[in-house]
Order: sequence, then structure tokens, then C-alpha cells
Amino acid sequence: MVGSSFPCLWIILGLTLALGLLTPKVQARAVFVFGDSLVDSGNNNYLATTARADSPPYGIDYPTRRPTGRFSNGYNIPDFLSQSIGAEPALPYLNPELNGQKLLVGANFASAGIGILNDTGVQFVNIIRISQQLANFVQYQQRVSALIGAAQAKQLVNQALVLITLGGNDFVNNYYLVPYSARSQQYSLPDYVKYLISEYQKILQRLYDLGARRVIVTGTGPLGCVPAELGMRSRNGECAVELQRAAALFNPQLVQMIDQLNSKIGSHVFIAANTRQMANDFISNPRAYGFTTSKIACCGQGPYNGIGLCTPLSNLCPNRDLYAFWDAFHPSEKANKIIVDMMLRGSTKYMYPMNLSTIMALDSMA
Repeated sequence: MVGSSFPCLWIILGLTLALGLLTPKVQARAVFVFGDSLVDSGNNNYLATTARADSPPYGIDYPTRRPTGRFSNGYNIPDFLSQSIGAEPALPYLNPELNGQKLLVGANFASAGIGILNDTGVQFVNIIRISQQLANFVQYQQRVSALIGAAQAKQLVNQALVLITLGGNDFVNNYYLVPYSARSQQYSLPDYVKYLISEYQKILQRLYDLGARRVIVTGTGPLGCVPAELGMRSRNGECAVELQRAAALFNPQLVQMIDQLNSKIGSHVFIAANTRQMANDFISNPRAYGFTTSKIACCGQGPYNGIGLCTPLSNLCPNRDLYAFWDAFHPSEKANKIIVDMMLRGSTKYMYPMNLSTIMALDSMA
């Protein structure tokens, strides 16, 4: 009797294994990304827009040594964020390979050039504005529900880590894009910042309504210190005063708004990442982080390599790890890793009210 039961047992085990292989499994933690070129991993490659990073030397230090659509010489912030929690990097939502099991890893909805406001980045024409990114998130959830069922899809979204990066373009590619821009005629800078914060709050509330429960919200970087602004506005390497003022107004109000939103919800859903302070650290003391310069871009032309786009004809530094900035606006791969390390372990000076390691520890006990 015992001997005769073994074939049946093997059949049952075989069927169980086969079903296990056929049934999609929810990953430990999905990652969702929303925002602009700092976090776009290639969505704009699928769009007719000038806001693309799909030609060399972009991607020169990526494992494939080819451009990927990331505005980086290699990995970007979402890549390092996924690595830090042991997850696979999420594919761009427009990538046709994002289907089946790969949907369960998460998705990157970000699109270079966009801002909080719909009129930001109009010169790039065909970009995925934040309202459409959120609409794509709804569509994503429908696709996942069809794959694993509504209950499991809801759980996947609730347990996911979300990153959103907005705001910089609303200054650089809107308010300060041209002298006497429409928005600068409509609002004084303090009033414009208040307007941006009120619109950003609606976006974050919508993310919460769509099921996001752990959201890292980055502030703007030190806008006046990027090589593009130094190239256009600086005589002696000093940061552009007005753009620095904009960042100084925006970031504290963003933290205050996040605090109010968390209080209203009754939970620390939103975590403020002070990327301005993170970047200021290596801009003010580049050598402490292994950089030789935080003013000159690795790839570009003109003063500080800050004029125009990074192209195959641009100046290109031989060692990207010595440069805080890869191109006129975007951090190098090494700088991106430093930023994510600070997200992971930084004090409340960098991550408020807690860092990513604390979030992961708390969530593991839930």
C-alpha cells in the first residue's frame, strides 16, 4: 500500500510544480515611479519628442554600454532604489516587454520634461504629463487584476514602494524658461510656489486614492547650481540666485504639505526626500564624495559643458565617476547612487520623517 501511493504522490507534486510555474506570483515588493527626466527609464523613447536620451553617449556605463532612455551615463535613481530593496528595476510602462510576470515587478510611468503643471514642458510637445501617468497607473492596475485577480492586485499596489519626482521643470522649463514668461507675469515667485504646492497636493492625494501607501516624494535639487544654469547665468561659478531662491521656497513648503497630508490620512504614507540638501552636500564639497568637480558636466559643450544637449559630438570626460553631473541637468550614475544611499540611511535632515531602511524595517513587522 505504501509503495503504491508513491506514483500518485509524484503526480500530485508534478502537477503542483507545473501549476506553480504557470501561475504568476506576486513579487516581494513592487516599485512604481512617477515624474520627470530624473527618473524616466525610457518611456520617452517611444514618443515623438526632443526630450529623449536614446543616443550615445547616454548609457556609456550601463551594463549594455548602450543608451536606454535614462538621462544618465548608467543607472538612474529608480535603478538604485530597486536594487536597495532587492527588487528588479521596473520597466518603462510603454515598453512592449512589460507584460505577464514582469508586470508584477512594478512599472515606471515617468516622462522627461513634465512638471506639476500641464503647461510645463510644452516645448517638448509629446510627453506623458502627470495626469496621464496616473491614468496609466489605473490602466496598469486593470491589467494586473486580469492577471492575478483584483484582491491580489490591490495588495501588490498597497505594499509597493512608490517614487515621485516633480517640480524642477516647473521652474526651469516654465517660470524661468524665458524672460517675462506667462507664469512669471501671472504670479510672483512666492505665489507661484504656493500654487505649485497646492497642485502637487492634489497629485499626491490622487496617488493615495489609487492605492499607494508608501511614497517617497523628492524635492527639487539645487536648481541654480546645475551646469546648464551656470553656463547661462554664472560669471564666476556662483549658483544662479533666483533659481536657488525658488528651490529654497519650494522644498520647505513641500515638507509642510506632506506633513499635513499624512496628518489628514493618519499615517506616514508620504516621505519627503530632501534631494536639495543631498545634492548640496556634494556640490559644496565634491572631493569629500570622490568628485573632482560639481560644476562642469561630463558631457556637453560651452561654459561648464552646460550649453545644449549631450550628443556624440559633445565633449566627453574619460572618467564619469569624477563628475557630480553627467550632462547639463542630470546627476552622474555615481551621484545617483549617493542620493539613494542617503535615502536609505540618511538622518531626518535628508529623509523626513524616516529613511528607507526604517520604512523597510517597519513594513517587515506589519
